Amino acid sequence: MLRRALWEGLAAGTAGVLVMTAGEKIEQRVTGRPDSHVPARVLERLTGMREHPRRQPVPVNWAMHFGQGMLLGVLRSVMAHAGLRGPWASAKFAVVRLTNDQILENLTGVGAPPQTWPRAELAVDLLHKTVYAFATGAVADALAARSGPGPGQRHAMRRPGRHSGVGPPARGAALRG
Repeated sequence: MLRRALWEGLAAGTAGVLVMTAGEKIEQRVTGRPDSHVPARVLERLTGMREHPRRQPVPVNWAMHFGQGMLLGVLRSVMAHAGLRGPWASAKFAVVRLTNDQILENLTGVGAPPQTWPRAELAVDLLHKTVYAFATGAVADALAARSGPGPGQRHAMRRPGRHSGVGPPARGAALRG
């Protein structure tokens, strides 16, 4: 299962980062917001590469931007194979994606905690990372579904009062955690 989750996760993460990037480019055309080169600076500091404060290292930026998205897709695929699928799982994964960025950006001193950001900048980042999480989740869920229900879903099917699907509960069923 883990080998399959690895390859499916890389595919899901790639799809998610492509959708996110397309959305970012559309948003930038509308708002005039310039490209962020934070990913490049983070990767430069993590790897000890020479930093280029006056030059924007586009290949390094893309490597970090796509690399993070692809690798985190593996985690979303593992979630899907475990039975954590659908919008709730993707919402949880959005928090993981944002947390990953913040740990790396703050650890390297490239970024600042989100509560210090201008609200418009924070909203744009939240939007794009949420788009990534849901796009990645849709692909990971579809790929994992080919294997049938995950262990958590099988457990839910055997437990009285639980429902096996990832959609809303059946009419009249109580919500349970």
